[in-house]
Amino acid sequence: MSNLLTVSPSPHVHSSDSTQKIMYRVVFAMIPAMAWGIYMFGFDAIRVGLISIISCLAFEYLIQKYLMKVKPSITDGSALITGVLLAFNVPSNLPWWIIIIGAIAAMGIGKLSFGGLGANIFNPAIVGRVFLLISFPAQMTTWPATNAMAVDGVSAATPLALIKEGIKNGTPVSQIEGLPQLSDMAIGFNHGSLGEISAILLILGGLYMLWKKVITWQIPASIILTVALVSGIFWLIDSEIYVNPLYHILTGGLMLGAIFMATDMVTSPMTGKGQIIFGVGIGLITISIRMFGAYPEGISFAILIMNAFVPLINMYIKPKRFGGQK
Repeated sequence: MSNLLTVSPSPHVHSSDSTQKIMYRVVFAMIPAMAWGIYMFGFDAIRVGLISIISCLAFEYLIQKYLMKVKPSITDGSALITGVLLAFNVPSNLPWWIIIIGAIAAMGIGKLSFGGLGANIFNPAIVGRVFLLISFPAQMTTWPATNAMAVDGVSAATPLALIKEGIKNGTPVSQIEGLPQLSDMAIGFNHGSLGEISAILLILGGLYMLWKKVITWQIPASIILTVALVSGIFWLIDSEIYVNPLYHILTGGLMLGAIFMATDMVTSPMTGKGQIIFGVGIGLITISIRMFGAYPEGISFAILIMNAFVPLINMYIKPKRFGGQK
């Protein structure tokens, strides 16, 4: 009785895509940003990436085989993506044992506690990242200098942290020292998590996924435009208190979150209209935390919060039924 067919009403659309094929396209799209992280942070980037990927694969296998008593699904590519994204979201100098804890949180809490791929409510990599940020705030906010910018081992603040601290101390934006040029942030010559520093390469990966129809434009565009619009309004009101909106767009985890994490098929709305609502919500929460909250960054919290609203969005924003009246 375990081989019963699942029958659903028409229409049926045939596709040659599979879960595995889609997952590995996402991995391919992350290669440019991954390569840049290795160039900027050196061996530490490789160390963090390998520990994160191996840990996520191992915990998925062990939990499924010995706790859930189901066939392990580590070959479908989803655990690999979680491992890469978790590595992208942490500093390259993070101790190995903290990375393993993050992998446990991502796979055990964020994914498999809900039943596995297709059943999880929250993005697993973000669950792991937020768990580590709350549990190990000092280690998660100590950023090493990149190999291309300073002497190894010298820590430096991210642009968002510099802005937050400067404004908090009453320093006008134009007088905040250490802010990189916009062109440097676009290319990736700044400080931060190893996978978030190059906006151009993240956009390149996003364009590839759009071409392969792995993602749609609605979520990334609505997040980025909302952040640009809200921060732009405040910047026009007072440019000495509020930073140029391009800083918000090009720095921090905005591009990584908007392109690779918020677009997760499982934890995002099904319809285009729902995806726009989802993206606008993420953008509003992100910029609110950045400008008025205690943390300099807010994209991870914003995505998790809006993940919780996805079932509600799907309930009220539904496509027209096939054959129904306009």
